[in-house]
Amino acid sequence: MGQGVKPVRVVIDTNVLLSGLLFGGTPERIRDLCVSRRLVPLLSRETFAEFRRVLAYPKFRLTPAEITMIIEEELLPYAEVMEVTVDASGVCRDPHDDKFLSLAASGRADYLITGDQDLLVLRSYKKVRILTVSEFAVLLHW
Repeated sequence: MGQGVKPVRVVIDTNVLLSGLLFGGTPERIRDLCVSRRLVPLLSRETFAEFRRVLAYPKFRLTPAEITMIIEEELLPYAEVMEVTVDASGVCRDPHDDKFLSLAASGRADYLITGDQDLLVLRSYKKVRILTVSEFAVLLHW
């Protein structure tokens, strides 16, 4: 990355993050951009707790050691953990998704990347654009 180029700050919802780390495809490109430091994924206690809980779902068949490896080697080295200072309660039609909006606003994210229609219908929150992975790919020309 050249001098003076600031990485793009993003909030990645749980499903997109899991897809990128476990299954590849277009969401994996987001992971690659995080590793190359072009993107900085933001986490809060709440979004991290959800990610950790979902990783343990039986359908993924991950051992505790594999979960720890994913968290410690694939996520945390590239993420910025934020203290949530903006309360977005009641903004999203699914209250479980408000934590992503709170994080995005608190962390001054540029984008929230999601496949969740409850978030996508908002299109933006404060100064944060809400995009699908495909829309984000077009925006970054990859």
